[in-house]
This record gives sequence, structure tokens and C-alpha cells, in this order.
Amino acid sequence: MEIINLLLFSDAGSDFNNIALLLFRVLVAVELFRVHGMKKFRVQNGEREHLPNPFHLPEKLNGFVAAFSDTVVPVFLVLGLGTRLFLLPTIGVTAVGYFVVHRKDSLEVRDVPYIYTVTLLFLLAIGAGTYSLDHYILTHWM
Repeated sequence: MEIINLLLFSDAGSDFNNIALLLFRVLVAVELFRVHGMKKFRVQNGEREHLPNPFHLPEKLNGFVAAFSDTVVPVFLVLGLGTRLFLLPTIGVTAVGYFVVHRKDSLEVRDVPYIYTVTLLFLLAIGAGTYSLDHYILTHWM
């Protein structure tokens, strides 16, 4: 029960702060899906998006993690459902992008995975807030 409370409880302190957290969460999720998730469905010049695989994972696993992080996680983030748990793979993908894939690139290129990683770490620490399914489940079912 303690771990469930730790995963689901989140309160930004006031209605205003919780609404701001809701808007922040939704805007980040929509942008993540719109920019990165939609690439997973598009084919340009007859080829799908090239996914870096710096750890040489099996291609299907690497593709699944990337697709899950950019298409499924944003849906859970908008709903505020399992927020802290579902953020973990996306934080992993963005951190690998920053620290491994783009480590030698210019700051302008490294900026995107850096901002996503910091933003998602913030949401991991704060949680979804009171306007979320996490909060609803905790207060009504637990």
C-alpha cells in the first residue's frame, strides 16, 4: 500500500498549482506525441524513421521502447494515469538521446533531449497533481 501511495500521491498545494500542473503535463504530452510519436507512423522516401540503437539492443525491442515512449506514454501522461511509472521509459530514451546519441553534437541539437529529460524528471518528482486519474484512484479506490 505504501508503494502505491508513493507512486500515485501528488498535490501541488493549491487548485491553481494543480491546474497549472495539469496544463503543463498535457502540453508536454501533446508535443511529445505530435513531434516524436507521429514520426513513428510516417514513412519518408519509402523508409521509416531511423532509430538510433547505441546499446545494440535487438531492433524490435529498441523500436518498441522508442515507439512506446513517444506514442503510448503521452496518452497516459494526459490522463495522469500511472504517471510516475510510465515516465520512466521516456526519461530513459531522452536521457540516452542526450548523454549518448547526441553527446558530440552541438548544443542546439542536444537541447531537445535535454529539455525533455529535465521536464520529465520534474514530472517524475512532482507527479500528476490532483487533476489526474492517479489522484482519483488513490482517493476513491484505495
